[in-house]
Amino acid sequence: MFPVHRPRRLRTTPMLRDMVRETALSPDDFIYPLFVQETSSKPEPIESMPGQFRHTIETLMEQAEKTVEAGVKAILLFGIPENKDEQGSQAFADDGIIQRAVRAVKKKTLPLLVVTDVCMCEYTSHGHCGVIRDRDVDNDLSLDLIARTALSQVRAGADIVAPSDMMDGRVGAIRDLLDSEGYSNVPILSYAAKYASSFYGPFREAAGSAPGFGDRKSYQMDPANIREALKEVQMDIDEGADMVMVKPALAYLDVIQAVKQFTDVPVAAYNVSGEYSMIEFAAKAGVLDRQKIILETLQSIKRAGADIILTYHALEAAAWIK
Repeated sequence: MFPVHRPRRLRTTPMLRDMVRETALSPDDFIYPLFVQETSSKPEPIESMPGQFRHTIETLMEQAEKTVEAGVKAILLFGIPENKDEQGSQAFADDGIIQRAVRAVKKKTLPLLVVTDVCMCEYTSHGHCGVIRDRDVDNDLSLDLIARTALSQVRAGADIVAPSDMMDGRVGAIRDLLDSEGYSNVPILSYAAKYASSFYGPFREAAGSAPGFGDRKSYQMDPANIREALKEVQMDIDEGADMVMVKPALAYLDVIQAVKQFTDVPVAAYNVSGEYSMIEFAAKAGVLDRQKIILETLQSIKRAGADIILTYHALEAAAWIK
């Protein structure tokens, strides 16, 4: 009891505070998400995500080099094709934008892991994450296309595939196809607990992936549920996921913590576009200290239990940490 116990003793100097800090961020924690497009010959700024761009393959190469220079070990690629169709065929085309981008990055032989988002929504004319039947996504018909997308990305050189569609059974379908084609060593980072969140708005503008009708509540999770998240995580692990993800991060810190306590595989958390944009616009308005709030946000995600953080602030945060 006070005055014998004085917690303030360990807060008296910066060096002492650093020594007893329970949660430490590192550039090794981060994956940097990037958009690459074939709709323009020059990079296009994303208005709802200040500081982020829809890159060309050429400017993507510059970002890959900057990522390595910052000490960040991985990028996550999202593709924006010039042409879309009902099946999203550019998602699994050998000459698709992601496939060409992956080859270009790997050709530079950078010490950088290339993670690819496996989904259909950026490539379908209707904006949903699979095959449409009766104005709804048909889960089982979508699995083949999702698995073919993952395989095409791995053949192009992807180091890790990250299915984000939330179809039941997609991790197993991907694992079976990759193993049968000789890619048993390629890890799967599953968007295991992906919620039907309102924080995705800026991303949908960036990727042009807003649904053409309805919403995604029939396949993305209800934000009110946490036990269901643990069920989804366990199913994906049982199907062969090597890492699992919670998305979004800030409003779901309790889910991150629960998943971390529930499983022994690495846990990732996606600090999503809406979370990024809130900070950027608030900082622009002068209502908060941008650097401090970014680091505090990332630290809270790490403290909740995330081993890996996907964040658009990765390069800046890595520089500040170093």
